[in-house]
Amino acid sequence: MKRIGVCLGGCGVFDGSEIHESVAVIVALARVGADAVFMAPDVPQMHVVNHSTGEVAVGETRNVLEESARIARGEILRLEEVSAADFDGLIFPGGFGAAKNLSNFATQGVDCSVDPEVRRIVLETQAAGKPLGFICIAPAMGAAILGKVGEVSLTIGSDASTASALEAMGATHQETSVDEICVDEKAKVVSTSAYMLAENAAQVADGIEKLVQKVVELTS
Repeated sequence: MKRIGVCLGGCGVFDGSEIHESVAVIVALARVGADAVFMAPDVPQMHVVNHSTGEVAVGETRNVLEESARIARGEILRLEEVSAADFDGLIFPGGFGAAKNLSNFATQGVDCSVDPEVRRIVLETQAAGKPLGFICIAPAMGAAILGKVGEVSLTIGSDASTASALEAMGATHQETSVDEICVDEKAKVVSTSAYMLAENAAQVADGIEKLVQKVVELTS
């Protein structure tokens, strides 16, 4: 049975991993008979957002690993203790956690930095010849890592400013519709736009199911 890593960045669209996208990954993995191996860095969130108001909860702090464990139902590994030998492929759901906690793309744009453990596991995974999947805004983080080490094609859908940022970080952007995936066969990188374009959870699930199927296929 294939083991696919799922790296989370918290819990909730505005300050963590997008829950619909994360669950779509989990369901799609189960449908192809693959096990999800959940992981997250053991670091503080950039900030906490009250999801009922959209406002930052001033003075409140949360931990990325602890919040991610909510989605993983408690079965989660500290990213610091994970290596590429622990899985056959690795997927990053979207949500602002990818741009606030796993990287600081949300505030720094093309000058962003990526959490050192996230950078390590991505490069280690690629060096091992294992596939990577990036969803929604997570391809921006992927571009910040992979665009510096070689050619890579990614998609965030069709948003011109974000696409330009990916290209400024060294990636090639491929415009896609909501239910399409971008596949870089040489780099073994798959991406899909999800809520960068989606208007509902069904559209999110359609694109993510294709991404998961391709990631699993690329493990062969």
